[in-house]
Amino acid sequence: MKPAVALAFAIVSSSILAEPTEEVARPGVPLDIAKTISITDVSNACGIVPVELTYDDSHGQRHTVTYQVWGTACSGG
Repeated sequence: MKPAVALAFAIVSSSILAEPTEEVARPGVPLDIAKTISITDVSNACGIVPVELTYDDSHGQRHTVTYQVWGTACSGG
């Protein structure tokens, strides 16, 4: 394989296999969510718990953001 072709193949392959971009959600900053891939289930959690949202943006780039929510499984007081 010629060096230029090998380099181009390596660049394309690495971008296809790239891990999602990991970020921390910032209040007031909208996310460009075109498709939700996954979100942490907090239905059995109590108190403030971290949530991880993985989504594709309008350019097809995959992102993962983390943020805190109040779990809904708290009982009593």
